[in-house]
Amino acid sequence: MFTVAVIGCGRIAKNAHFPALSKLDDVRIKYACDLIISKAEDMKEKHPKIENVITDYKVALADEEVDAVWVLTPNYAHYTITMDALKAGKHVFCEKPITVNYALSCEMAQQAEKQGKMLNIGVCNRYHKSVETIKEWIEQGKFGNVYHVYCSFRDFRCIPGLGGAFTTKAESGGGVLIDWGIHFFDLILYILGGAKLNNVTCDAYCEMAKDMKTYKYTSMWAEDTSNIENGTNDVDDYITGYIRTDKASISFNGAWAQNVGKREMFIDFLGDKGGARLDYGRFFEFWNGEDLSMTKPEYDIPDMYGREDAAFIESCKSGEKNRNHIDNVLESAKLLDALYASSDKKSEIQF
Repeated sequence: MFTVAVIGCGRIAKNAHFPALSKLDDVRIKYACDLIISKAEDMKEKHPKIENVITDYKVALADEEVDAVWVLTPNYAHYTITMDALKAGKHVFCEKPITVNYALSCEMAQQAEKQGKMLNIGVCNRYHKSVETIKEWIEQGKFGNVYHVYCSFRDFRCIPGLGGAFTTKAESGGGVLIDWGIHFFDLILYILGGAKLNNVTCDAYCEMAKDMKTYKYTSMWAEDTSNIENGTNDVDDYITGYIRTDKASISFNGAWAQNVGKREMFIDFLGDKGGARLDYGRFFEFWNGEDLSMTKPEYDIPDMYGREDAAFIESCKSGEKNRNHIDNVLESAKLLDALYASSDKKSEIQF
């Protein structure tokens, strides 16, 4: 039996990891931890497999029966809790982003190596069937030379938790880029086969809710964390830029909030023999450049959270690093830092 503790009982725990872990027969969920005890109690009520609810994560770290912890807290807490857990001899699954900047992310990787423990990051799209299929087709040569990728992660007036942790840079590390962009860029770098960065240029904007009290929105997920009256909004709500790698160039536009009433969440992979548009989180269409036909593959899309959780547990047991190990995700963290640095300096960043 593999014994785990889940630290942080918010949305990603509720919607993804508690359901996934509850379905795994060889997993014992000994602790659900949250500073707001009612959140942990609510999870225990919904998932009877949870044995105890606590508010102090160090209780779980002190328990010799606990093999691994899931760190599902706000971004700013990832570093401290993960470092404490590794030093306590626990394997760690930490949700994306790794933490609020690249330097601290590297420290986490070094600590995992020092302690001889697994540290995986929740870049769940690496276990999405569409991502796996596009990667396989590129490796099989169906795309030919993939020379450019374009991605759009844009929506209409939906800044999350305005005034709270999501829009407070000291707590989140950034806005739409670090929240949505990390998923898009990580899966692109993964599909391209471990692409390495050459240079980047970026512009980030915080325009749509400079006056939070007059901001109008169509939706606001995480609204229960918002603090419009007295909170902070100092993160990017729109991002645009260009990335050169040793594999392909990448251009992008991202928006939590824009005055265009469209939701456009897709990625185009352009090759000289074929190309594809991935409808983010769903399926993709492939165009063959030789006969100009279009194919939309059909397949089941299994639970990517369940797959990444099960794969992490298997890695902890076997000692083999898998695709979500922090060593394989650091390039994505480096990219986020460079894009923000480019915007701050108003210049290109070279590697």
